[in-house]
Amino acid sequence: WYHDNLTRHAAEALLLSNGQDGSYLLRKSNEREDLYSLSVRGKDSVKHFHIEHTGTSFKFGFNEFSSLKELVMHFANQPLIGSETGTLIVLKHPYPRKVEEPSIYESVRVHTAMQTGRTESDLVPNAPSLGTKEGYLIKQGKIVKNWKTRWFTLHRNELKYFKDQTATEPIRALDLTECSAVQFDYSQERVNCFCLVFPLRTYYLCAKTGIEADEWIKILRWKLSQIRKQLEQRNTTLDS
Repeated sequence: WYHDNLTRHAAEALLLSNGQDGSYLLRKSNEREDLYSLSVRGKDSVKHFHIEHTGTSFKFGFNEFSSLKELVMHFANQPLIGSETGTLIVLKHPYPRKVEEPSIYESVRVHTAMQTGRTESDLVPNAPSLGTKEGYLIKQGKIVKNWKTRWFTLHRNELKYFKDQTATEPIRALDLTECSAVQFDYSQERVNCFCLVFPLRTYYLCAKTGIEADEWIKILRWKLSQIRKQLEQRNTTLDS
């Protein structure tokens, strides 16, 4: 859960997108060489606390600990005060660093499967990465070529779309193991469009911005590459 040179912005993005109350990580502070920042999520916000390394101990407010493990064990039982409102936060879920993630680490929502634990030794070894993303996209209809805004969610190998964000049942769930390509599309009158190619249909989607479209394309392509790797490994195992 030590993330070295992770920026404050990236720490907030990871913990808000993929963490839960009590998720935390440690990173270097850009203020001083001897300072670290403990970033902790609590009640849909992320708070940052300074930890000073004296060389022999770690100082946190009025407390001093001989090791980071001792600090974490302490605050796994004694809550931190997260803000002026008095929000109490307990360190419950370490956010592991050594996980397989897309190269766009800071800009894409990446959900890391982790085991609830109070110390580093409680983490799942080599926790698998489950790339997730959600948001509104404009989708072209299949028969009537009109465009409608739909809420999309990406989880594991499924891309689902709903009538809106409040809907509980998806209109359709697309199995990405059947998708052969994801690419920008310039054939439409709209901008920021991309398409997903399936055997029986090509889905045309548009995002609000080019950056958002690029993020969707990158994480979907990464998904397809992971699916191909899994298939290759499975075929190699069967051949042997």
